[in-house]
Amino acid sequence: MDYLFTPEDEAFRNQVRTFLKTELPPWWDEVQDVRERPEYYEFSQAFKKKLAANGWLAMAWPKEYGGQGATVFQQMIFSEESAYFKAPGGGLGIITVGPAILLHGNEEQKKKYLPMITGAEADFCVLYTEPGAGSDLAALQTTALRDGDDYVVNGQKIFNGGADKANWGWLAARTDTSAPKHRGISLFVVDMKTPGLTVRPMKTMGGYANSAEVFFDDMRIPKENLVGEENRGWYQMAVSLEFERSGANRAAGAKRILEELVDYAKSTRRNGHTLAKDPSVRSKLAQTAIEIEVARYMSYRVASLQHQGKPFGNEASTVKVFGTELSLRIQNVAMNILGLYGQIHKGSRHAQLAGKYTFEYLSSLANLFGAGTSEIQRTIIATRGLGLPRAD
Repeated sequence: MDYLFTPEDEAFRNQVRTFLKTELPPWWDEVQDVRERPEYYEFSQAFKKKLAANGWLAMAWPKEYGGQGATVFQQMIFSEESAYFKAPGGGLGIITVGPAILLHGNEEQKKKYLPMITGAEADFCVLYTEPGAGSDLAALQTTALRDGDDYVVNGQKIFNGGADKANWGWLAARTDTSAPKHRGISLFVVDMKTPGLTVRPMKTMGGYANSAEVFFDDMRIPKENLVGEENRGWYQMAVSLEFERSGANRAAGAKRILEELVDYAKSTRRNGHTLAKDPSVRSKLAQTAIEIEVARYMSYRVASLQHQGKPFGNEASTVKVFGTELSLRIQNVAMNILGLYGQIHKGSRHAQLAGKYTFEYLSSLANLFGAGTSEIQRTIIATRGLGLPRAD
């Protein structure tokens, strides 16, 4: 297989890379979460507007909905470079919601919501997980029952990343309480300022309130906000999650971390020699470099299937498992190399590499659960990809 990009693709990569190097200030590299300071969040929002002005946020989408009609590979290149430079991006609106609306929304919904996403005017959160429905998402109990021209929503969601800042939500709710659990679920676009909706921020292990609980108390949604066919939301969710699982950003972000760790090992002396001379450190870094390349080519495989219009669900699950577990492994490598310094948070004069890996290590654990746990992904790979029998 030829993994080379076209000259036009490489020119685009250089254009994006130059833009990011120029527009991202040096201090951005040390930002752990945009909630650290108000000015960090303000900068991230302004930066998204710049990306939107360049037409880069969802460049592979059709032009009539705010995209550029570009190739999947160009969209992937942008995703890779953004992840490498840790640039603010389009978020779940680009990754999950937009593709679902493109596939299942009506023309009015496409014209309304997609330009808002590509123009960085809509920040979406995904409202799937519940206290009793995480890995078994079909067990969700939040209801959206039809009442005239509205749906009345009651229930609770949890672990909703970015819900405290989002102005729009992507809600999965049960519209037929008598149907089997994989049926009777529907998807809605929700204005996060709707009366009856309450957001309560939650602090994660990383120390920042970048997740939330969301409560619905007789919240009313206009019927026009139903996306796709009523009671077919489970199947629509399955497709949209494939897009979220398949990104090339994980390998690109891991590559940046590896480079920083290599530089640290070369410049840090311990026990009379640099860490780079330690065979154990060298072995860990070499193994990580190999795994990053594997993850990169896995994501390229998914992009190739998307480009050809072929199904990519099994491959997306493979990328998700390998990529998120790689993220955890590389953080373990960082903690091992940093030693006890890895426990020191940002702000201490003893913190190494700005204390970023203390935060990243704690945050990386959540990656194993978001967009589907590793256990669920392995089941998908086994049953749908390898044709193995399901366990009763």
